[in-house]
Amino acid sequence: MTAGARSVLVDPGEVECSAVRAQGAGGQNVNKVASAVHLRFGIAASSLPPDVKERLLALRDGRITRDGVLVLKAQQYRTQEANRQDALQRLQALVDSVATAPRVRRATRPTLASRQRRLQAKSRRAEVKAQRGRPGPGSF
Repeated sequence: MTAGARSVLVDPGEVECSAVRAQGAGGQNVNKVASAVHLRFGIAASSLPPDVKERLLALRDGRITRDGVLVLKAQQYRTQEANRQDALQRLQALVDSVATAPRVRRATRPTLASRQRRLQAKSRRAEVKAQRGRPGPGSF
């Protein structure tokens, strides 16, 4: 975390984790499917600060449903408890990234040197354009 960032913790009691056993096609690895965990986190109903909720809901994330539920899926070759811990860590990392307010960059004036460089580049372009229309030497 950066300086000035505050710690926003997700309450594990507000997180709904369910083990999912999908009916897969034949030949699908049963262990992998059996250890899948879906973590559901209701953003609007959570105890997060209002500004963090707003930034979470404003994220362009396909895992956030229209009703403000964040769904994280873990489906690796691990136990369900390990998958649950992994999903909770990913949820906490997402909340941490949103908890720090984005810094607003204030507008600055261009320096004298940068204005002069821009002016020189413009005049060079104008000279090159002017040369294009003129016939070259020896073209008569």
